[in-house]
Amino acid sequence: MALATRTDRRPSTPRRLWDSTVGKKTVMAVSGLIMLGYLVVHMMGNLKIFFGPEEFNAYGHWLRHMGEPFLHSHWGLWAARTVLLASVLAHAVSAYQLSRRDIKARPVKYAHKRRRASYATRTMRWGGIILALFIVWHLLDLTTLTVNERGWAGHPYQNVLATFSTWYGNAIYLIAMAALGLHVRHGFWSAAQTLGAGNARRDRALKFLADALALVLFAGFVSVPVAVMTGVVS
Repeated sequence: MALATRTDRRPSTPRRLWDSTVGKKTVMAVSGLIMLGYLVVHMMGNLKIFFGPEEFNAYGHWLRHMGEPFLHSHWGLWAARTVLLASVLAHAVSAYQLSRRDIKARPVKYAHKRRRASYATRTMRWGGIILALFIVWHLLDLTTLTVNERGWAGHPYQNVLATFSTWYGNAIYLIAMAALGLHVRHGFWSAAQTLGAGNARRDRALKFLADALALVLFAGFVSVPVAVMTGVVS
């Protein structure tokens, strides 16, 4: 008698990893750390605005031509954008699927209320949505200059001043940076737990580092619109 042929094939290891809850949390953690690294570098670049238009515009020029002459003009910038975009998409998709999985696993509300989570934990979902919308606005404002009425291609210093000379530009930015601070505060600690860096001895240090990163990023990014509003940068 001929043996029955199995038509069902086991998913590949990457597929099984992606389908698992642990795999999705790992993708979230790694992509989140990539974005965190970008945010630190981006904040440091933004602070160059305090050294005047020549240095800030020169920094913008360097970004567009980094890697030359080994790389063609803009190739380095687009490589960084590609990695960042992939990280954002991986982070967002993982977060959405984990959220849906959590809802399906608990279709009935708890009979007894659980211990209330921190404000950052309870606002992670909305914070992520706010940040996603802000990214779109930020690109339209300072990259494509679509919504920046006084935008001037190739002059990032003047474009930043134009953005933060409007009340809505300041409001959008400040709200987004508050959401970013809360997101980083909770997300960094969660990523450390997911990747196995957290334990009873290191939890306090990791929480302190998460708080410090969130505070530094918030203060660093917010310092630019505040400086424009107060006339320190003009």
